Amino acid sequence: GLLPIDPSFKVAVKDYTDARLEAAISRMLRRLEGRTGLEFTRDPADDSTQATLLVQCQNAGKTIPSVDEDESYSLQVSANQAVLNSPTVVGALRGMETFLQLLDADSKGYHIPQVNIQDKPRFVWRGLLIDSGRHFLPVEAVKRTLDGMAAVKFNVLHWHLTEDQGFRVESRKFPKLHQMGSDGLYYTQDQMHEVVAYARERGIRVVPEFDMPGHTTSWFVGYPELASGPGPFQIGRKAGIYDNAMDPTREEVYRFIESFIGEMTTLFPDAYFHIGGDENNGKQWDANPKIQAFKKEKGFKDNHALQTYFNRRVLQILTKFGKKMVGWDEILQPDLPKDIVVQSWRGRDSLIQSAKLGYDSILSKGYYLDLMFPAADHYLVDPLPADSGLDDSQAKHIMGGEACMWGEWVGPETIDSRIWPRSAVVAERFWSPRTVTDVDDMYRRLSAISIQLEELGLTHETYVTKMLRRLARSNDVESLQTLLNVVEPVKKYERGKEHPSTMLTPLTRLIDTARPDAPARRKFAAMVDHLLSDTWNFQEHSGSLSLLFKQWHNVHSVSASMIDQSPILREAEPLFKDLAKLGAIGLETINYLVAGVPPSPEWRNEQLQWLEQAENPKAEVEFVVISSLRQLIIAAAELSQLKNLSPADWKSQIETTATKLNRKPVGD
Repeated sequence: GLLPIDPSFKVAVKDYTDARLEAAISRMLRRLEGRTGLEFTRDPADDSTQATLLVQCQNAGKTIPSVDEDESYSLQVSANQAVLNSPTVVGALRGMETFLQLLDADSKGYHIPQVNIQDKPRFVWRGLLIDSGRHFLPVEAVKRTLDGMAAVKFNVLHWHLTEDQGFRVESRKFPKLHQMGSDGLYYTQDQMHEVVAYARERGIRVVPEFDMPGHTTSWFVGYPELASGPGPFQIGRKAGIYDNAMDPTREEVYRFIESFIGEMTTLFPDAYFHIGGDENNGKQWDANPKIQAFKKEKGFKDNHALQTYFNRRVLQILTKFGKKMVGWDEILQPDLPKDIVVQSWRGRDSLIQSAKLGYDSILSKGYYLDLMFPAADHYLVDPLPADSGLDDSQAKHIMGGEACMWGEWVGPETIDSRIWPRSAVVAERFWSPRTVTDVDDMYRRLSAISIQLEELGLTHETYVTKMLRRLARSNDVESLQTLLNVVEPVKKYERGKEHPSTMLTPLTRLIDTARPDAPARRKFAAMVDHLLSDTWNFQEHSGSLSLLFKQWHNVHSVSASMIDQSPILREAEPLFKDLAKLGAIGLETINYLVAGVPPSPEWRNEQLQWLEQAENPKAEVEFVVISSLRQLIIAAAELSQLKNLSPADWKSQIETTATKLNRKPVGD
């Protein structure tokens, strides 16, 4: 059955309400109006039985967002009314997002399907890290990120605020931190309060990270006395790991840290405070005779022991201010108190080790969005897999995880496209049962969610055409779009090797426009699958592929003039040539299949060798269609004579070849 959504739609609140709940209802109504084109009253229903949506909330929940907030809710939808029950306001927020996701339509209008949902998150810590240290992100970008997070039920914004490349927070006690370490790009304390309040309205905690003792070059520009090396220091301009680190032997450093943390705790009320603690290579410590003498005096065997000493001192400071320490893998030391939280970037073994030792842990390995892997790769990583080997008491220490959007190669214009929509699959992994792993269905639903996220002002879908117009210096971007459809940015940390860049380099190249999870990867693979397995519709499938290959083949003829008028595209010239040849190879392959004439072994081998070369990245992007085209060529050599077989023999040969190609035949 269906619950109609029409102009009579009204919301009623029962038992408990406050300003936060009322504001959330108002936001929900605006989004519902935007999707339907209908206008709804803002006046609450006088009679709750007459309301289309009845929100029954029991209490406010935590005054300060907490890790143990009850986010559960139930949603019952009948033909007459939807009833949302929740113990807290945050639970109601989560339920309203589900209500919005359920909106559908048919020829009769908009509706919500009749459902009975009992829902709660699997993990209590479901976070997204954004890095404002390397590239500054305006408050508006942070806010729209928070809106997207709330829509997919993330509940922690991990805000990485200091780096070698920038110190992004106003400090009134130590003003040279932001005055000299930020290029003037920092958040005022009023803005920090504003973001924290904005997040709370959406049921999201804000956990700040001030990385130490490494990743601290920007601190030393104004306060070189904190450093282990002599200086002078300048803001870092390149990506990578810097040698600079705080001096862990001087009491003045700890007095500075204590005063600074005391100031920051007035901005960030959350119980947790992230100190980073990662990637200190120890080179400055090794080069400092006083630090080496200190290590010898204390009996420290190595720099890890010295950093453990530093961590303990910082932990004492955080404890004084009532904060719990969070840090990356490197902080783990068995004799540290058990109330710290270890964030694992190294992977599953590190996470499991932490849990077995009794430390609360969160997983980020597998969720690094900056590595440019497709959504499916992130979706299939589980913080607590069935084969973890943890008993029930140990498993409780796995609090959840965080997707990480490190900021080396993102700015305000591109960050939405790097976070969304892929991070939505991470949010689902943290919320939903371990058994929800159907990748095809995930992509189906992700497509719908991606469109819904746009209504929040996120630009992950719309940024492409804007950037293409700038690249082409024209409204005619069809050929450029054709190329962009079939490429993705290079993976892992390959960017910057071919085209050296700094943090001041404009992020406006083809690689910045390319999507991390190009739809063509799956769409083209599906077209090849259908051609090879759905034999009764061979003509239709071969025709669709031929049209696509012609589009690829023709792209080079119009690219030359575009490149001449826009030299920024010069690096894409080899890509256009390769795409044209991919189209030509595809057309030849289809012709062999249609004619039922097998290609010669020489032709087959020549094309496969060329495809291997074409897989090498150019302009720091890579083609995503080559593996499927390779399988099409192999299939042509094996299936081209099937036209002369009987239907029974045809089916047998299809199944044999599909097995060789690791494909699944579709139907009969």
